[in-house]
Amino acid sequence: MLKSKLAALAGICTLALSAAFNPAASQSKTITFGSTNAASSNFALAVAMNKAIKKELPDSNISMIETGASVDNIRRMTKKEIDFGLVMVDTSIQAIDGLGPFKDKAVPDLVVLYSHDASSLQFSVRADAGVNQLTDLTGKKFSAGIRGSGAELLTRQIFTELGISPSWVPGSIQDSVEGVQNRHLIGYAKYGQGTTSLDATMRELLTSTPMKFLGFSPEQKKLVLAKVKGVDFMTLPADLIPGQPALDTPVVYGTYSTRLSLMDDATAYAVAKAIYTNRQFLIEVFPHLAHFNFKEGTLKTEALGLKVHPGAKKFWESVQ
Repeated sequence: MLKSKLAALAGICTLALSAAFNPAASQSKTITFGSTNAASSNFALAVAMNKAIKKELPDSNISMIETGASVDNIRRMTKKEIDFGLVMVDTSIQAIDGLGPFKDKAVPDLVVLYSHDASSLQFSVRADAGVNQLTDLTGKKFSAGIRGSGAELLTRQIFTELGISPSWVPGSIQDSVEGVQNRHLIGYAKYGQGTTSLDATMRELLTSTPMKFLGFSPEQKKLVLAKVKGVDFMTLPADLIPGQPALDTPVVYGTYSTRLSLMDDATAYAVAKAIYTNRQFLIEVFPHLAHFNFKEGTLKTEALGLKVHPGAKKFWESVQ
């Protein structure tokens, strides 16, 4: 009897030690994460992430749901409706600092699991609208981005700093496309696919409606960099839209983030590992990610004012 009890105890200890040193082994739970609007190119990327995580954590019930993107995902995390979700870096900073839509509702324990891309914020208008610079948008019907998204939040913040006051028309990305097509809207703002290519939304729109991008002047760029945290700038190459000159626009790192109160170290390690180990699934959706440094992009968010989840950071620092 004593021998059998000791054997059973030894077995329990072995399993416990195995789980402690093998994060994936401890996963036997339901994990739900929020993505973005289904009309966004990033929704397809989230589907690929779902596949990647399921492959690495086969004993867990992984569920990906459509949401309104960054702001909506953070609000859902505060309600414990999701365990992690898509959040752009600038939106995370506002949430941590209790600014903008998070005024008096700060989320100080928001942390990064992984960075999945660097996305340019693109301001597009109908080519025949007579709008040639950002200041021309004052008083015009314009969509700031998907309702509840990081693009909407950043666009409104930037325009406030620049003293530009469009007639805002909120809605989904499909609402924006239809509004442009039927000439109800002058244009819209949206995160593009990566930094040097058009996303599916713009490619589809161009088949029926001539469009162009608006860029930032050196003075506008300097002001935004001084006033808006978590944002950098990049140059959209010439002829991204045929005939379009090169122009400067904001660029922001996209992350999937969680709260320390929602995810333990083992789970965070396993999720980060799943994305990196199976990153080919993501590259199949966004080929430009073949050149994206997932480790560098994730750890760089700390230099921008965020923190990486301790469990996830342990994994990223182990990547050679």
